[in-house]
Amino acid sequence: MKRISSLLALLALVLLMPGRMHASARPATHLDDTIIVKLPNQSTMTLFVKNKAQLREMRNYKLDSLLVLLDGYITQAEAAGKNSKSDQVTMEFYPAKDQPGKKVPEQIRITVRSQDGKTSSKTMTRTDVVMGRVFGVTVYDKQDGKDDDHVSVRISSTPDSVKQAQRKAKQEERANRAVHTNFNVDLGLNTLVNKSVAPGENELDLRPIGSRYLSLNYNYDIRVGKKGSPFHLITGPELSFNNFMLDKNYRFADDNNITRVVADTRSLEKSKLTMTTLNLPLMASLRFRGKNDRDGFHIGAGGFAGYRLGSHTKLKYEEEGRTRKDKDRGSYNLSDFQYGLQGTIGIRGLDLFVKYNLNDTFKDNRGPQAQTLSFGVSLLN
Repeated sequence: MKRISSLLALLALVLLMPGRMHASARPATHLDDTIIVKLPNQSTMTLFVKNKAQLREMRNYKLDSLLVLLDGYITQAEAAGKNSKSDQVTMEFYPAKDQPGKKVPEQIRITVRSQDGKTSSKTMTRTDVVMGRVFGVTVYDKQDGKDDDHVSVRISSTPDSVKQAQRKAKQEERANRAVHTNFNVDLGLNTLVNKSVAPGENELDLRPIGSRYLSLNYNYDIRVGKKGSPFHLITGPELSFNNFMLDKNYRFADDNNITRVVADTRSLEKSKLTMTTLNLPLMASLRFRGKNDRDGFHIGAGGFAGYRLGSHTKLKYEEEGRTRKDKDRGSYNLSDFQYGLQGTIGIRGLDLFVKYNLNDTFKDNRGPQAQTLSFGVSLLN
């Protein structure tokens, strides 16, 4: 029972007498303060804490409830250790489930270890008690007249019960807010649809993988209706980058203020036209909650409008044994104003998007006739 007496005395000291403990010098390898306490039965208790507030946090639990719980649990663990052939026995208890509504730890884990591999012998044994991530106690038995009994204590910066309450409060606060902000990245591919070229002009064929789409989105998620309503409105600025990479050995060229697709005499490794736009979407979305109140299935549709901020072409080729990259900035007769339709669908953390530009990619009679279609996945949502 020495182990029980040491543990009970320890808890009483931690909960009731933090101001009377003597602090020793701080170890060079530990960032916490070290407190050494001599117990009446010649045991030594060692505590590692950051400040006195950590000791006071243990007052969230009632001392008598903890003592009764630990007394019974340690007795069960010791009995199991004596009947076990192993040098270590670990038992887990869940008092919060057994006593709902009471201020008790969510989990208590007790490990009984034998220092010489024989748990049932009279030599020194070690008992570890961990109450969730809140509070840890290690007790070494003083047996066979050995003067090496001591107790060490570990206290986290915030008890589990407090952390859980804080998380729950934040979740409730977020659920009660009508407007949330989200940042996500759309990553996908571009293609050109409804293409039409004048007689004698080269076809506007794109490399599927090289024609990539990237969008950085800062969205406002506005709930419509009372708490729990699945209907939301989504809006917010989006910075998008459309890349159109030509296939074969073609490039975009500005010929007398008309953008054409022309064949190049060099062997091109890369030939693309990039357009940067700033968009503002407005979408209606239905979001349904899944199990454990997590995000479930969601779907949305709406439109967007935007303005072209800049554009350029980029060529990559080999010349005289050296890799050259030519970059030419210009409008290339791309449409300045952008508008179209977009939609999303997903479940949990997986979101798919599609965007269809209703406007022509190039200005009327200034370039090939085509419309942009972008699709892919949303990341970091």
